[in-house]
This record gives sequence, C-alpha cells and structure tokens, in this order.
Amino acid sequence: MTLIYYKQATELASLIRSKKLSPVELIETTLNRIETLNPVLNAFVALRPEEAMEEAKHLEMRLASGEEPGPLAGIPIGVKDLEDVAGMVTTYGSIPFRGNVAKSDSIQVARLKAAGAIVVGKTNTPEFGFTGFTKNRLHGVTRNPWNRERTPGGSSGGSGAAVAAGLVPMATGSDAGGSIRIPACYCGCFGVKPSFGRIPFGPVPLLPMTRMWTLGPITRTVEDAALYLDCTAGYHPVDPEALPPPSSPYSDRLKDMPRCLRIGFSPDLGYATVHSDIMALVERAASVFERLGHRVELWKSGLPDVSRIWSDLACREIYAQLHDEFDKIRSEMGRSLVQSLDLVKKVSIKDLIREQKIRTELNHALREFFEAYDLLLTPTLPTEAFAAKGPPPGEIEGEQIPLLHAVAFTYPFNLSGHPAATVRAGLTPAGLPAGLQIVGPRQRDDLVLQAAYAYQEANPWNSLWPDLELET
Repeated sequence: MTLIYYKQATELASLIRSKKLSPVELIETTLNRIETLNPVLNAFVALRPEEAMEEAKHLEMRLASGEEPGPLAGIPIGVKDLEDVAGMVTTYGSIPFRGNVAKSDSIQVARLKAAGAIVVGKTNTPEFGFTGFTKNRLHGVTRNPWNRERTPGGSSGGSGAAVAAGLVPMATGSDAGGSIRIPACYCGCFGVKPSFGRIPFGPVPLLPMTRMWTLGPITRTVEDAALYLDCTAGYHPVDPEALPPPSSPYSDRLKDMPRCLRIGFSPDLGYATVHSDIMALVERAASVFERLGHRVELWKSGLPDVSRIWSDLACREIYAQLHDEFDKIRSEMGRSLVQSLDLVKKVSIKDLIREQKIRTELNHALREFFEAYDLLLTPTLPTEAFAAKGPPPGEIEGEQIPLLHAVAFTYPFNLSGHPAATVRAGLTPAGLPAGLQIVGPRQRDDLVLQAAYAYQEANPWNSLWPDLELET
C-alpha cells in the first residue's frame, strides 16, 4: 500500500467509484499512516477514527447498491483547526477554546462531505492563524516533512505538512495574508488562494470585516485543487460576499489556457529581498512559460509596500472575533498575539482613512499592471523554510529585512482580492522546496489554475516527495 499514500485525490476517487479500491481500506490505511508519522510531525491535532470508518463503511454499502458516491468519493481530508467540523473541537490553536465543540460543519466542510469526502481530523495552526509558522501553546510545534527541524509554514501549516507527508491527499486551508500559499510553498505542495468570496465563509457569529480572508485547498496536484473548488465554490445565503458558481467546472477547463499570453515577472515587487538560491529556482520556473509560447517580461515597476496596514487589518479581524471575551482570556493566550491585539484598540478614524488610501493605491497599481499583462509571476516566498519554532528570518544573505518581508509576496493579494497560487519551483541545495507564485486578474481563478496546470505538465514536480519511510 506504500504507493497509495501519494496518489492524487482524483485517481483515488476514480478507483473507489470503479470498486477497485475499498473506501474502508483507504481510510484504514490513512489512519495507520497518521498513527505512524503524526507523532513526529504533529500535523493533526485531533482525529475522528471511528466516525471516519463508519462513513467509509456506509459509502461502501452505497457503492454496492449502485448509488452515485460523489466526485470526492471516500477521499480522506484534513480540516484546519480554524474551521468547524460538527462534533469536533475547534480550538483555533488557543488554550481558552480547548473545549469549543462545533455544533455544525462550516459551509466549506459541508460541501466537501456532500461531495463524498471523509474528514479524518483537524490540522494544526498557530493561535488564530496569527503567524507564518505553526506553533501554539495548546498543541505545540508542527514540523516540515522535508526536514523536521524546519517549519511547514503557516497558518495552514498542519494541512501543508499532512499533504506533503502523504497523510491525506488534500486538506482545507484559509488565507488572509498567505496562509495557504506559505505552507504550500514550504512543503512543496500546490496551494491556491481563490478570489475573495469564491468559497463562502461561515456560518460565523460575525462576518469578516476586512475582505481579506479566503478559504481554499492545499493539494499535491492542480487537478485535485480544481476538483476541490468545483465542490466548494458558489453562492450561499449565509455569506453576502459569496460569488456565484463558475460558468463551468474548473476541472473541465484546465487544458484551455489561452495562447501567447503577456506575462509580467517581478523578482521583488519593488521592495522585497530574495535569497539567491530561491531566485535562481524561481527565474528558471518562470522561463517555463516562455517554452510554452508565452511572452514573459521583467516588470520593472512595483507595488506599494502594504505590510503595515495588512498587519493592522489582520489583527483587527482577530480582535473583532474575540472582543467580547478578550480581557477574560488574554492571560491564556500567546504574548505577541495579545500585544498586537491591544494595539487594535487605539485605531482612529484617521488611521482607517490612511489605510484605505494605501489600499486604493495598491488597487490602482494592479489595475495598471493587468491592463498591460495577463498574469503576474513572483517568488512565493523569499527564503526556504526556517526553524520549526521560529522566528522568521530577520536577514537574507546579510541584508536586514523587516519582519513582515519574510512573507513579502503573499499579503498584497489578500488586500487586493486577486486569485493567486503557488507551484513548486524546485528544491534548494538544502533539499527544501521553493515556490513560484502565479497571480491572475480579478475573479480569473480559472486562468490561474490553467497556468498552474500548464506549468505542472511542462515541468513535472509532484512525483518527488519526502522519503519518510526511512525515518520511522
């Protein structure tokens, strides 16, 4: 059963539908692998083995009776511990919420289940998704399967580690500043931040305030991510920002990338510093699109550095969620998170106006870019994965960088709402993955997926994964 660990979800679902693979056997194999590897990776923080096996047995009976099992028939998935699964605790990686049992599924989880997926457990996240590496006081540190001394990134770090280690073929993520793309990059997976509203958010007590928070998948192939979006995208009345469903399934259009596109490549967005090992891999990855017949040009302009206002808005979103009980629970929360949330209380109307002006400037810059180009390529992250316990790098090859520039390429597109994905650009001399980010025009999730698929086909990367068998 070794090879099954890294089969893509679309293939596994096909095998189950054709009765060449038992869903019970797949879930049993999945749970056994989690039991073996999770103690050293800490990707999963809670499991539902009995329920998952019962759901697999029920699916097997439905298959035997000739029922249609759904496009994700029997696929085991992990759910990030910022999102509800009915009957499971949603801790948000935070001690005060260790007994917070969810009464219902999130919209995203409910749609994945309706498509036939089976939730095997919850994946680790930093407290309230606050950092780009995955560590919290409740569940501890999550480690990168490529090198257990390194981080898988965050905040969907448990999901990234679970997918890269072959524990599950896909897992849920959320992304308010890179939290899908960061772990997907550091773990060598495929991750896509869809357009804002593509996958409905909720149900939640308070709707998002900042229009930055998106939901989406971490997978090992573009095909699996497209199928995931096919199963989860589309309007829901709980979310007033939810977009209508795509005109046709993303999966059906992956091979339809237009020819002779104009593609802008930015090595720094005008302000970032990138390690030379990463840049060499990213430049080579970007050149793949030239081989595919597209015109790739160096974009010499840049974007405003929105790191400060992005950080302020992200903290405001967390504070809004916690404001009623924050003073009661702050002593049990991480110090840096508490300090950041305290600053939110001092925000003035002038601060809000200043932030909106900078966000408007970003919007104008990207409007001008996409008037000249069809796609934007950048490094996903400026360094390889850093130490599992942090902190993020404060310098790159001797050059000091601001704290948030460790994720300099991801957060602008949460502020702007553009769809963005990361594909593996290669492995550094240390054997760690680097990523190429693909950014598309507004609501052109289809074009981002098509470009990622074309790259994957021209530059296959997803047959190489960490050799964890030798380490257990």
